[in-house]
Amino acid sequence: MKPIAYTRAARLPELMQERILVLDGAMGTMIQRYKLTEADYRGTRFADHGKDLKGNNELLQFTRPEVISEIHEQYLAAGADIIETNTFGATSVAQEDYDLAPLAYEMNVAAARLARAACDKYSTPDKPRFAAGALGPTPRTASISPDVNDPGARNIDFEQLRAAYYEQAKGLLDGGCDLFLVETIFDTLNAKAALFALDELMEDTGERLPVIISGTVTDASGRILSGQTVTAFWHSVRHAHPIAVGLNCALGASLMRPYLEELALAAGDTPISCYPNAGLPNPMSDTGFDETPEITGRLVGEFAARGLLNIAGGCCGTTPGHVAAIAAEVGRYRPRPAGLFSALLAA
Repeated sequence: MKPIAYTRAARLPELMQERILVLDGAMGTMIQRYKLTEADYRGTRFADHGKDLKGNNELLQFTRPEVISEIHEQYLAAGADIIETNTFGATSVAQEDYDLAPLAYEMNVAAARLARAACDKYSTPDKPRFAAGALGPTPRTASISPDVNDPGARNIDFEQLRAAYYEQAKGLLDGGCDLFLVETIFDTLNAKAALFALDELMEDTGERLPVIISGTVTDASGRILSGQTVTAFWHSVRHAHPIAVGLNCALGASLMRPYLEELALAAGDTPISCYPNAGLPNPMSDTGFDETPEITGRLVGEFAARGLLNIAGGCCGTTPGHVAAIAAEVGRYRPRPAGLFSALLAA
């Protein structure tokens, strides 16, 4: 296989072999700190909208863009090399819950522009910053029945998911993102629809962006929600030739470790990413999760010490403090050896 000629983020493969790159932390956790009201979400544009909008964080691209920009910049100041667009739920499928599905494309364009502007502000020749277009799961899954009495029932199909992800990815591309991140995957068939859409978009546009794929192990069974083991999950998505594959969300770093080790073994020469939650949920905590930055940083640092990581960051409950601690810890170690990956780069 020849190395992929990326039209954006072309330096990313090289940088991943020089050092462990740092991904940002939780967007939702940070938004909660602003204690925004229904009026903040509505702004003037949506003042008369017929449904409650508080909690639709992707809407803040339009109504409180300065909040999103400030969060991006806090993570960049903490040392993040890669920040994610605020688009976890910015598909038409997810926005149907708010009767805002027609805004999906515009929502992604706006989010990518905010992330790209923040990256431009913080980039230097020695430390370029990258905006990752985030494609999250939708509220509907192609593999799991919404009706416990009818295992064969589905409320969405592959084509609907493909179309929604294509629209989202096109918005992210047009807004200026550098790479795509298909994340928090708990239904592999949904993820395959997203990957199909990305391939289709890149064929249509002639652009070729790196893709990171990140699955979610939901409990101690070591499986994602739709039933696959981590190894089976990898073999279901490896055809996409991701620049990295990894795990995020659901578990803290201490519980994630055996599954990350399994994935690293299964994925061979493909670089590995990891961005765990800040431990387990704790409603009494300031962030809603147990771990302090020092604890999360130490645990992720242990992954780096074992040679497991190429990209490290945080998910639910993590803050710029957590990302700074992760950056300090992983910066002491070399990235996961690339083997064939480095040979391809040199070819």
